[in-house]
Amino acid sequence: MSKTSNPERESSIENRISKIALEKLVAHPDNPNRMSKGKFGKLLRNIERTGRYEPLVVRPCPNKSCRSCAKRNANVDRKTCFQIINGHYRWRVLKELGYKTAEAIVWDVNDQDTDIMLATLNRLGGSDVLDKKLALLKRLNRSAFRGHTAELAKLLPQTKNQIKRLTQLTISDCRKAIENRKSQILNPLVLFLNDEQQATVQNALSAAMSKVEKKRAKAVKNAAAFAYIAQDFINSQKSACKE
Repeated sequence: MSKTSNPERESSIENRISKIALEKLVAHPDNPNRMSKGKFGKLLRNIERTGRYEPLVVRPCPNKSCRSCAKRNANVDRKTCFQIINGHYRWRVLKELGYKTAEAIVWDVNDQDTDIMLATLNRLGGSDVLDKKLALLKRLNRSAFRGHTAELAKLLPQTKNQIKRLTQLTISDCRKAIENRKSQILNPLVLFLNDEQQATVQNALSAAMSKVEKKRAKAVKNAAAFAYIAQDFINSQKSACKE
């Protein structure tokens, strides 16, 4: 598939951070990312407070999309509009805060690469190193916010109660939590059963439930019951071999 390009557009804009009028930016109709109202509010407060945000990633709108954009918004010139690949919610925040332009990086990419980016840019990421995250939270809570956890929670992904609990932990607690998490990683097991097989498994799980700890989540109890049944079968096979 060839790249979508527009000879009327200046090539110098590609791969550079440029200021683009918000009215010339249009959302990709297949953007799969969804943000809760709570997280949207935190994003808004962060941008409102600092005026800083990660530049959006956009591409020149493909012709078909541009025609539909022009129908939705008379102010959009289909020769100069851009389709958002990453940063839909930053765009919405900027509009809500009254910004006229957004900083964006323009990538001249085809439809296939755009779809890949839509599927990955909001999902590819690392995970927190707990002791470093803890140190950051403690420093923020102690210095910048002077213990006002509720104010800090307005800006961070964590809730007020989560921040309180985390800032009370020690590095030793974090390391223990890491080890516990490693030992409790859950692995999915997918089975496709017909009606008769499903009924048999459900009956066996119900019977095995009495053998596992009751004060646990249903999914955890099901997993424990399933493992109990499997272990019981293994033990019976071993006994049969000895006989």
